[in-house]
Amino acid sequence: MLLQRFLIRLLTMLITLFGVAVVVFVVIRVAPGDPIAMMLPPGATDDDIARLRALYGLDKTIVQQFFIWLSGVVRGDFGTSISLRQDVLGLVFNRLPATLELAIVALIMAVTLGGTTAILGARERGTAVEAGIDIASGAALSIPDFLWGLVLILLFGVLVPIFDISGRVSPQLDLPFVTQFYFFESLMRLRFDLTWDLLKHMLMPAVALALPLAAIISQLLKQSLKEVLDLDYVVLARVKGFSETQVILREALKNASLPTLTLVGVQFTFLIGGTVIVERLFSYEGLGNMAIDAVINRDLPLIQGIVLVFALLFVLINLAVDMMYALLNPRLRHG
Repeated sequence: MLLQRFLIRLLTMLITLFGVAVVVFVVIRVAPGDPIAMMLPPGATDDDIARLRALYGLDKTIVQQFFIWLSGVVRGDFGTSISLRQDVLGLVFNRLPATLELAIVALIMAVTLGGTTAILGARERGTAVEAGIDIASGAALSIPDFLWGLVLILLFGVLVPIFDISGRVSPQLDLPFVTQFYFFESLMRLRFDLTWDLLKHMLMPAVALALPLAAIISQLLKQSLKEVLDLDYVVLARVKGFSETQVILREALKNASLPTLTLVGVQFTFLIGGTVIVERLFSYEGLGNMAIDAVINRDLPLIQGIVLVFALLFVLINLAVDMMYALLNPRLRHG
């Protein structure tokens, strides 16, 4: 059953990726603006324009261009960036780790904050503590991540400048990194000076991304916990003398966290999407920031490559969450 579920999701994933590729390819080509004209200096001749069009394959029909591009993608060739004159796949792999690090740190923050407040709210249900958590969650959820970014820039970049609000790392530092996963590699190398510098740059954008997701996790997990806490086996645990905190952590949390696990997976994809604007706000050198530059420059191959990689991330995360949910839920595993 689990294998069949995996194969169906895999087929769905391939169809989704193909659909995304078609839509993106068509939309960016019918959008106004000529990338070749933007590349050339004023006074360029028609021959210059025609030569560049032929070089990037833009002199062919959209259908021909699509299948040429798609055949290249299947072989691992995403084309050459028009504005940067570099291999698209190399550019994407160079920036993707920064975005993944930012998203993972934001997810850890969101799960920690949301999980803690959910447990506290369930433990103190019906009290002023729960009401305070609900009010804070509502405020965090009602403000989108990019607005949180602006608030944090004002607070910790202007009024109390204790964090770096621009870039990914201080340029004067020695960077001995082999991979592009600077933050995780600095931890592995025990270079805590670099870790602290990277964290100071990453903290504010990660908090901006994490706050709305933490609010969602807190509300859903708290509600699930409150429902589970009324079940017989949990009541029996109380009769045996367990404290309320022990009852929540040892008896209720596992069953109550299943709906939250699915939500975290789905919301993680939105969180990665949110990096596009947040990275721009903080000049964070990730894939989202590069995507905005690509759109401004009408860099068609780079836009296509970035969107396809984002889409691949989304479907892989959803596939992983679906498989994990099936593994944790016996009814789905054997049904």
